[in-house]
Amino acid sequence: MTVISAFTPPHSAKGASTFKGVLTLSCPQRSGIVHAVSQFLVERGFDITEHQQFDDAAERTLYLRTAFRAGETIDAGSLASEFAGTAEHFGMDFTFHPSAPPRVLVMVSKLDHCLHDLIYRWKSGNLAAELVAVVSNHPDLGPMTEAAGLPFIHIPVTSATKPEAEAELLTVIEGYDAHLVVLARYMQVLSDGLCRMLAGRAINIHHSFLPGFKGAKPYHQAHARGVKHIGATAHYVTADLDEGPIIEQEVIRVDHRLAPQELATVGRDAETLALSRAVRWHAENRVLLSGHRTIVFP
Repeated sequence: MTVISAFTPPHSAKGASTFKGVLTLSCPQRSGIVHAVSQFLVERGFDITEHQQFDDAAERTLYLRTAFRAGETIDAGSLASEFAGTAEHFGMDFTFHPSAPPRVLVMVSKLDHCLHDLIYRWKSGNLAAELVAVVSNHPDLGPMTEAAGLPFIHIPVTSATKPEAEAELLTVIEGYDAHLVVLARYMQVLSDGLCRMLAGRAINIHHSFLPGFKGAKPYHQAHARGVKHIGATAHYVTADLDEGPIIEQEVIRVDHRLAPQELATVGRDAETLALSRAVRWHAENRVLLSGHRTIVFP
């Protein structure tokens, strides 16, 4: 493990506040749920600023996200304890999320477009998260990372050294207290064990709608098939390669005039858009997992 650049404090996202909170939950459908949530928050002097819900008739399940603010610091742990009785009554699976933006560790290889886009959105305060470090299996993006004031950690990976490399990676994740790991065109397959350890807190960007055009040279495959749309998919990482719950997909229309390299340029645009949205929505607690799919409140 090689630290290329020294650590500097992360840039503070605009609008971050210790006086905002979010409640997310899922539970069996029944009457009185929204009233109970609203009453709990209002009784404590909280102002509800945003409320979204989805009633899944097929599963008979309610999914809910409620954002609120207060005149004093919000203690998510205390609120969870106070809400436990209500949650038990309705059979809720719930979380009161801390107001601080999540700390994000980005993983890259040699392609720089997704990292560049995430850094720009972080610096401009539009990511809703704090980038804290960049890890790569190649040294190429060290200068870009250093210029952004972020630590760059080079962890080479080979088939023979993969277990040791992943152990170093876990040490880095824990050392930087990263809440979310973003694979921003990291061209290594994570082991099943690591995927399970990062379940629900690792996001990958895939260069197509899933499933499709897997393997080498996807844009050459797309060109050969005469595709009319280029897409990208941001999804949670699971042990099943590129089969994790989908958070966001982006599509851009193309035609026969574009060569493979031009398709790749369009594809990179789609990748940056899909990934940045997925990271922001996760950071804002807008993504609820439901088995192999997601409920997203954009």
